[in-house]
Amino acid sequence: MEGAEAAVSRAGNELTLRPDTDLTEGETFTTVVRYSGNPATITDADDSQEGWLTTVDGAVALGQPTGSMAWFPGNHHPSDKASYDITVTVPNGLKAISNGELKSERRAKGGRTAFAWHSGEPMASYLATVAIGAYETKTSRTPSGVPVYTAVDPTVTKGSAKVLATVPDVMEWGVKNFGPYPFSSTGAIVERGNDSEYALETQTKPVFPGAPDQGLLVHELAHQWFGNSVTPKSWRDMWLSEGFATYAEWLWAEDFENIPVGASFRRAFGEKANWEFPPAKPPTAADISDAPVYGRGAMVIHKIREAVGDDAFYDIVRDWTAAHRHGNASTDDFTAYVEKRSGKDLKGLWDTWLYGQDKPTVR
Repeated sequence: MEGAEAAVSRAGNELTLRPDTDLTEGETFTTVVRYSGNPATITDADDSQEGWLTTVDGAVALGQPTGSMAWFPGNHHPSDKASYDITVTVPNGLKAISNGELKSERRAKGGRTAFAWHSGEPMASYLATVAIGAYETKTSRTPSGVPVYTAVDPTVTKGSAKVLATVPDVMEWGVKNFGPYPFSSTGAIVERGNDSEYALETQTKPVFPGAPDQGLLVHELAHQWFGNSVTPKSWRDMWLSEGFATYAEWLWAEDFENIPVGASFRRAFGEKANWEFPPAKPPTAADISDAPVYGRGAMVIHKIREAVGDDAFYDIVRDWTAAHRHGNASTDDFTAYVEKRSGKDLKGLWDTWLYGQDKPTVR
């Protein structure tokens, strides 16, 4: 305590610190961990790669579910959130992009530039990112005044321009449907197509592998409400994030592309992959990004809407994001909340669509 060194032990990925004096219950303290090393790439159980990914002109860090441990120490669990200050020093001519707002850009020694970013709202470690490259950056604001910051690899600038220009409109549409935007800025990072295998909802600036289409942009921006602000309590609750984000795609398609939500539901219902397991019960950690978590998760959301009616549904959604803003929530939290707010017993819905193993019959 009071600046004294703590005893340190490490077992694999677990670091244990023991202060030189005992802590009392409820006492606050600051821990400083100094570390160094070469960030690594992690290969997941489904053979996808995360962590520190080397690109043609730099790198991008992606953290779902455990990749953040490849480049900084922390409690890498979705339930442990914190504010972040991230400073990255790179060779002149490159830019370093991270979550939140850019607080300073200054020349450093040895022909380098330091970029300092601040994320004031709570963030789970898997949503932290750093992207390094020769990006073209733009700033703007949404109609309600939220700052927008985009960073795009020069090779995909032209192909990304049209869809990125809709970011302000998507955000305003999200506010209307999901409630107040929970963060102080928004934006996007667009890499070359082969820099990563997937898009990720990194907080305030989703990362895209190449120019995104409109549906993917809507999906990742919807995650700022569902997944980033209201974060799963455990990885088994991932359907709450992906189901809502997929349903946001369906809503956007209905509002702007003349595709009724019912048509999107029927398409998802007919896809065999969505019935491999119940969305709230992925068999293993390798399955948390599989089709049922997305498609069947969205079907659960639509069945809630049908059961309670449109007005009650949107009230529930907006109140849900407000009640759990910057927090964590489980499947049980959600089902209990929906039943309490709607005044309906929805056990049959949960048993059939959320937990049921077999594909139901629908008329």
